[in-house]
Amino acid sequence: MAEGGCHCGAVRFAVTGAPARVGLCHCTDCRRSSGAPMVAWAVMGEDQFRVTAGEAKPYASSEHGRRHFCPACGTGLYYTNAVVFPGMVDVQLATLDDPDAFAPMEQIQTAERIGWMEAAHTLPAHARFPEDL
Repeated sequence: MAEGGCHCGAVRFAVTGAPARVGLCHCTDCRRSSGAPMVAWAVMGEDQFRVTAGEAKPYASSEHGRRHFCPACGTGLYYTNAVVFPGMVDVQLATLDDPDAFAPMEQIQTAERIGWMEAAHTLPAHARFPEDL
């Protein structure tokens, strides 16, 4: 079992078993809803997911898509779409207490990827915020 939740702790959830897929999504919709260049997702059956504290608020981000977020702090938590993947829940991987619990196996929607993301792994890396500013 893995647990996770929002930034403020008002909404908590638990997942059981292994996800069907784990991917990094580059679509415009994910980017705009998160404010990030991509979002990591773990899609699993509804029976593998349960909210354990609080209540997430749904937002209709498309005709069938529902993004669920914490109404207190705004953290995006999970996504459902009864047409694209009925009976499934797509959990934002970085909201897990241990995001290393499930490693991404693919990148999706790369046709919409921000150009500089293709080579982001080649940029200089700093363990903490650089002090030379």
